[in-house]
Amino acid sequence: MVKVLVTGANGMLGQDLCPMLEDCDFVDEVIETDRHNLDITNEIEVNKVLNEYKPDYIIHCAAYTNVDKAETDLENAEKINVKGTENIAKAANKIDATLIYISTDYVFDGTKKSKYLPIDAPNPLNNYGLTKLHGEQAVQKYCKKYYITRTSWLYGHHGKNFIETMLKYGMEGKELKVVNDQFGCPTWTVGLSEGICDIIEENPDYGIYHICGSKETSWYEFAKEIFKQAGVDAKLFPCTTEEYPVPAKRPKYSVMENDGICEDWKVSLKKYLELRIN
Repeated sequence: MVKVLVTGANGMLGQDLCPMLEDCDFVDEVIETDRHNLDITNEIEVNKVLNEYKPDYIIHCAAYTNVDKAETDLENAEKINVKGTENIAKAANKIDATLIYISTDYVFDGTKKSKYLPIDAPNPLNNYGLTKLHGEQAVQKYCKKYYITRTSWLYGHHGKNFIETMLKYGMEGKELKVVNDQFGCPTWTVGLSEGICDIIEENPDYGIYHICGSKETSWYEFAKEIFKQAGVDAKLFPCTTEEYPVPAKRPKYSVMENDGICEDWKVSLKKYLELRIN
């Protein structure tokens, strides 16, 4: 009997992941937790809950994800992304559970000229990326059985995301300027969830994996494709990072090698938009 406990089950990823886990033949029970029934920053509570359920796998989706806010709210970002992850990692190790930790492309500085590999050295540019890297290090330090799964430019039907923002403003006829000098891999929550399910089913070697959309694009080209597929005639213009200043510095190139785990990002976008309409 394989039991899987998910933290952050009510988040954008969790709301797609949990139903998909329940549909997996190799998973017998899915335990959904969120901040209302599992405070990951409370070590005593984490140990109590994990000892009660004794899951075989823990998928740690709960996180502080506001990239720009983390620049001024580092204390809370660290509390959730670092201390919370440390608590989960220690407790997972005590019950001999396998931990799957969701990380980010923002652990990289974007100076590499080719796709980032799992073995490449991280060097985050912003506080969010720093806290997620420290979370990775906590997993590696305190847990023997783990998979660190880095993803990027995540979007899904159950949360705020770039696609919905673009469509909202585009359909309102607003002029949109989107940066055309930051490159990455848009990733649908469903694709990431499929990759996580594959890890549980196939049990590859423990370590770091990249689960993100295949092929690369810029934010501007991503927006352009969104409007093209959605049939929206938007007032869209490219700009540079310097022309669109935000609190947190982003890597210019955070494209990751995913070994074909996820499909072409344009194909995933089409499926996302089709489900959105239907």
